[in-house]
Amino acid sequence: MDKYVINIPEVCVVALIGATSSGKSSFASRYFKPTEILSSDYFRAVVCDDEGDQNCSGDAFDLLYYAANKRLDNMKLTVIDATNVQAAARKKIIELARAQNVHAVAIVLDLPFDILRERNRSRSNRNYSDRVISGHCRDLKRSLKNLKREGFRFVYVLNSAEQIDNAEIVRTKLWNDKRDEYGPFDIIGDIHGCSTELQCLLEKLGYRRDDKGVYRHAEGRKAAFLGDFCDRGPDSAGVLRIVMDMTAAGQALAVPGNHDVKLLKYLRGQKVTVSEVMQQTLTGIEAQGEDFKEETAAFIDGLVSHYVLDDGKLAIAHAGIKQEYIGRASARVREFCLYGDTTGETDGLGLPVRLDWAADYRGRATVVYGHIADKEIRQLNGTVCIDTGCVFGGQLTAYRYPEREFVSEPARQEYFVPVKPLGEDGTADAEMGDMLTVGDFQRKLYIGTELIQAININEANAAAALEMMSRFAADPHWLIYLPPTMSPCETSNRDDYLEYPEQALAYYRKCGINKVICERKHMGSRAVAVLCRSEDAARKRFGVGDGSRGIIYTRTGRRFFENPALENELLSRLDKVLTSSGFWEDFNTE
Repeated sequence: MDKYVINIPEVCVVALIGATSSGKSSFASRYFKPTEILSSDYFRAVVCDDEGDQNCSGDAFDLLYYAANKRLDNMKLTVIDATNVQAAARKKIIELARAQNVHAVAIVLDLPFDILRERNRSRSNRNYSDRVISGHCRDLKRSLKNLKREGFRFVYVLNSAEQIDNAEIVRTKLWNDKRDEYGPFDIIGDIHGCSTELQCLLEKLGYRRDDKGVYRHAEGRKAAFLGDFCDRGPDSAGVLRIVMDMTAAGQALAVPGNHDVKLLKYLRGQKVTVSEVMQQTLTGIEAQGEDFKEETAAFIDGLVSHYVLDDGKLAIAHAGIKQEYIGRASARVREFCLYGDTTGETDGLGLPVRLDWAADYRGRATVVYGHIADKEIRQLNGTVCIDTGCVFGGQLTAYRYPEREFVSEPARQEYFVPVKPLGEDGTADAEMGDMLTVGDFQRKLYIGTELIQAININEANAAAALEMMSRFAADPHWLIYLPPTMSPCETSNRDDYLEYPEQALAYYRKCGINKVICERKHMGSRAVAVLCRSEDAARKRFGVGDGSRGIIYTRTGRRFFENPALENELLSRLDKVLTSSGFWEDFNTE
């Protein structure tokens, strides 16, 4: 008998559905890891020492779904092993999947009543009546046609013992999972029909057209487009042609923008409001012929909400993505990636009021996105918004990864007048910025370093550090470097000495170090000076908005000078030296 292949996402909720004695637990143990299986029988035993005691099923399922949520919080496949033959039981599984933004998979073991009855009678630990088995079979038959409607994304029905024995579980990556692609990438923000600027930017980044007109990079770099290819600009069809050719040739990735999705709805015959700018897009597309229209529709339809790249260190989405949505798939995730976080209200100009999701972002991945046009690139908490409003007369910007550098191409003109001028913040939480909150420290923290994979910081230590920093430290924006402190040697045995060289030398000798270099220690306090060329540079680079352009601080993050005038005088002297020596120009820095 041929294998019965069951394709499931790597991260999902699997509901095993079948009458008692259908072999669900045996099926689960055969095809899934023990840690992936959450069995109702097991949790009944946990709460009342008897896996067959139905009186404690409520508590057992409370515990089961608590464990399921924790597994899915950690992006782990979860199998619910219970009868699940009634819609009410399956409803909780669908609710779990929706809350966790993962797909729900139903694997149904639909065996004949006679086989179930025979197996049930042979079980020594449990023996149900024929009436119970018959009721399970009846409920199951009623359920089969409704499983997709209930919300299960994938449904597999196994009708015989032979089919069950010949099943093969194949775990497939989600479409957004490209963690095995490491780049390097050139991530390009909202283009909006600015074909000339796109071509110039690609050329500036090192891409050249091949004999088929497809842009390629000689060093193997790959472009990544953040959507909104169309509308407002002069040549949406030209932009789509470039992007589609590059993605088809494997030279680029692309995610959709909200304007692209609206275009797709129109091309698929759905009712949309056609504005003047959209009509310009449609005119350009229709001029390319029916084949181009179909190709465009198929291209946009095949785009996924976001991509996770470079072992999870990088995520790209049109309007950004919350930490808890990265790598997941649902209508909610797609909606967020297209439109961002909004209140559902509009401001006085008729624009959506946006919530600043980036202010709360604490994820491991760098999130690069567009959608919200501004004069300048916005970097906050590991997120980077590179929509610099090319179509509004700004620039078309690319973020080079892993170099973390920016390359921009200025717009040839202002193609579309924005409702709100660039530079006016449109987020409801803009005043929070990148402010640290107590919630950032009220948990165990981990810091990764080059030498040590993870340094644990206990909550009590974090609280003490927060207390000291909040009372005495300088503005944390400036504190880019804190010098390390030398570990002291053991206490000396000599009278009147706390420390003495012989203990230090003994320690080195114990560690196998036979030669050391000693130098005279000059008394004094170490200081760290940070200086920018201008106040504007300080604001752009460090997010400092108090008008200062530099600071001098101690190794513990406190201001070195209590007198601001003295600090400013020393910084001014330092600036004169750097300026007269040509430092700023030599190092091309501000």
